[in-house]
Amino acid sequence: MNILVSILALVAGAIVLLLIIAVFLKKEYTLAREVLIRKPRKHVFEYIRYLKNQDHYSKWLMTDPGMNKSFRGTDGAVGFVYAWDGNKKAGKGEQEIKRIQEGEEIDVELRFEKPFEGIAVARMKTTSATGDQTLVNWSMSGRNPYPMNAMNLFVRDLLGKDLELSLRNLKTILENQ
Repeated sequence: MNILVSILALVAGAIVLLLIIAVFLKKEYTLAREVLIRKPRKHVFEYIRYLKNQDHYSKWLMTDPGMNKSFRGTDGAVGFVYAWDGNKKAGKGEQEIKRIQEGEEIDVELRFEKPFEGIAVARMKTTSATGDQTLVNWSMSGRNPYPMNAMNLFVRDLLGKDLELSLRNLKTILENQ
């Protein structure tokens, strides 16, 4: 019985400590990763502008191959919405193209419903590099209200690794076309 009480006290203490730390943490987060792809900028941009192509390179969309998907609008154009409803890992939500700077960048609003509610903005920006190479920068920013902002302690590492994997997948696909 004493062991159970000790374990419960430790868990309660860890939760209280995390809640105290969250009071002092920023509620906003931003992270970005990039990859150099050996393809011309126009070719790269024409691929990433279509959200349905994320099925082939996005780590998040690949977590549940059987997820339910629905679409509204014209893919690759402002206003297109890609909605998903998947398993516990994939969750439920939708993403909408909010802005396109032709040939350069695309802004997408992510609206999460499950496993938690939230809104984030993702931007994919292409920059010409030497030769026929393109630098792709994928950034994400959002806001987590207290006490969910405690997750910001882990966002950079967890989401950063997922962005890196997704960008490596994108590189492989495009360089093998």
